[in-house]
Amino acid sequence: MMKCFISKFLQPNREFLGQVSRAVDIICSFMKENCFRNSSTKVLKVVKGGSSAKGTALRGRSDADLVVFLSCFCGFADQGTNRAEIIAEIRAQLEACRREKQFDVKFEISKWENPRVLSFTLTSKTLDHSVDFDVLPAFNALGQLSSGTKPDTQVYIDLINSYNNGGEFSSCFTELQRDFVISRPTKLKSLIRLVKHWYKQVKPRRGALPPQYALELLTIYAWEQGDGTPQFNMAEGFRTVLELVQNYKNLCIHWKVNYNPENEIIKNFLTQQLRKPRPIILDPADPTGNLGHGTRWDLLAKEAASYANSVCCANKSGDFVQPWPIGNLLFAGRFFLPAEV
Repeated sequence: MMKCFISKFLQPNREFLGQVSRAVDIICSFMKENCFRNSSTKVLKVVKGGSSAKGTALRGRSDADLVVFLSCFCGFADQGTNRAEIIAEIRAQLEACRREKQFDVKFEISKWENPRVLSFTLTSKTLDHSVDFDVLPAFNALGQLSSGTKPDTQVYIDLINSYNNGGEFSSCFTELQRDFVISRPTKLKSLIRLVKHWYKQVKPRRGALPPQYALELLTIYAWEQGDGTPQFNMAEGFRTVLELVQNYKNLCIHWKVNYNPENEIIKNFLTQQLRKPRPIILDPADPTGNLGHGTRWDLLAKEAASYANSVCCANKSGDFVQPWPIGNLLFAGRFFLPAEV
C-alpha cells in the first residue's frame, strides 16, 4: 500500500522531470553565456543542487537549486563579503532578459541586507509550468573534485578559520551534499520522499521546525543503523524516523565520509561541535553546519508521536510495525572515543 502511494502521488513522472530539466538548462545557459559577458568575473561551473539533483524531488514541487561558482570569489570570507553585489548583478541581468522577452521572471523579495540566495520564478514559452529557482553564488572551494575522493584537508581548515555562523558556506559543498544522497538505493530515496511528504503536511500548522535537510539526513542515518539493505520494509523505516524525531534530545549524528578527523584542527573543531547541546546532526559535507540546532524539535516530536500509531505504520495484517533497533544514539557514527565527546 505504501509503495503504491509513493509511486502514484509522490514520485515525479518523466514529463515533470523534463520540465524542470528544461528550465535548469535555460538558467544555466543564461549564467554561462549572458550574465557576466561584460564583466571580468567568470563562471567556473554551475552545479545543480537540492532535491531534483539528489533524486528525492516530490511530485508537483517545481523547484531547482543552482550554485554558481565564480572566479571573483578568492575565499570563503570573500564570498561572505561580496555575494550581495553579485546577487544584485544576476538579478539585473535577468531583468534585462525579461525586457527582451527571452523569458519571464518574478523575484522573491529578500529580507536580508546580505542575502545568500536569489529566489525567483521562471516562466517561458518552452515550459508548460513555472519553475521556482534558488540561485546561490559561491566560492569554488572544492575545485575540480573527482567523484569518490575526499576534499583536501586544507579546504576544511580554511572553512573552520573563516566561518562566523554554522553552515554559512554550505553552498560551496553542494556537490558533496548531492553525492551523499544520490548514491543511495532507490528505495531509500522513496523513504526520504515519504518523510518529506509527512514533514510538509505538518509544517504549515507548526512554527520554526527543523530544516527539511535535517530530516533527509536523519532518514539516511535510520537506514544505515537500522537495516542497511536495499530492500527494506518501508513502514518500518518510516516508523524508525518518527521514533528518532521523538528522541531528538539524544541525537548526536555525524559522518566521516568527507572531513578527516585525524587532522588536529579538524579534530578539535569536531570535538567542540559534538559537545554542544543535543540534537546534533552535522552536515556530512560541512562540519560547521549543525542541522539540529536552534529549531523547534519539540513541536515536530509531538507530530511524530501522533503519526507513529497511524495506518501508515501498520503492516498488511493491520498490526503496527516496530522501529528498527538503532543502539546508542549518543555516539552514533562516532570516530572519537566516548570520553572525548
